[in-house]
Amino acid sequence: MFGMRRREFITLLGGAAAAPSILWPLAARAQPQTKIPRVGIIDDSPRWNAFRHRLRDLGYLEGQTIAFDYAYGDGAPERLAEAAAQLVRRPVDVIATYGTAASFAAKQATTTIPIVMISVGDPVRAGLVASLAHPGGNATGNTILGPDIGAKRIQLMQELIPTVARVAFLWNPNNASHAAYRQELQAVAPALNAKLLFVEVGGAGEFESAFAAMMKERPDAFSMTGDPFHQLHIGWIIDFMAKNRLPAIYQWSENVRAGGLMSYGASEPDLFRRAATYVSKILQGTKPAALPVEQPTKFELAMNLKAAKAIGLAIPDSFLLRADEVVE
Repeated sequence: MFGMRRREFITLLGGAAAAPSILWPLAARAQPQTKIPRVGIIDDSPRWNAFRHRLRDLGYLEGQTIAFDYAYGDGAPERLAEAAAQLVRRPVDVIATYGTAASFAAKQATTTIPIVMISVGDPVRAGLVASLAHPGGNATGNTILGPDIGAKRIQLMQELIPTVARVAFLWNPNNASHAAYRQELQAVAPALNAKLLFVEVGGAGEFESAFAAMMKERPDAFSMTGDPFHQLHIGWIIDFMAKNRLPAIYQWSENVRAGGLMSYGASEPDLFRRAATYVSKILQGTKPAALPVEQPTKFELAMNLKAAKAIGLAIPDSFLLRADEVVE
């Protein structure tokens, strides 16, 4: 009987010793976990680095105090809609979008998750916000100042090449801001003594036929926006302009660094950095409706001397002195 009691005692002692190892994981799981805010990004690319770097400067460390969720739509409307829906299902705390099409997809996917839009054309006319000062709803962010920039690009091209009269303009029918671009350009064209040739490309398989048709209209110059879908094919576009010796002006200076002739527009890294500040404010409790849509304060003119030489274009020193960046 004593032996049995001894064995029972040892078994009980062993069970008591094992109890902490059994109960500890349960106790650990019962402890409240600090929730890391999650930011959803549609169509990540190197241009988002300025956004992430700014958040890091604001104290958000990836994997520790913030996490990023990515979804990809590659500029196609139906794929953008699914990308936005994926982020809503996960869910994330904020959705960050680049361009009008992705912003529109996010707005269609959720009316509750805050959306920070980056570099949209005309958010009011595109139906993304009620007004710049009072966006209302769940979306805010920044704009590239809308369609009037297109007229400025034509003016710069005419200053550089006074004989420019027929200007081809690349537009995306799937981008809600581009209808506003077209209307604005059509309104100012007479004052600029310019005839506009609208080149419509909304799908990847449309570039070659659309550009071939454009060249039959004998344009003097080419202009385009920073539409995210078109930017996915910017290398092909720049090569086409070089092969056909057609002067072109772009929106982003990065297009000039990639071989384009010239660009004029808002500073893209600055827009991404400012958007990151808005994300930080929202994560700290500010409602998107209380944050006015920002307009750019920094514009850049960039020139590529090698591209100019390749098409036999001499750029006056007076024009180069105005440039913020000259690529040689």
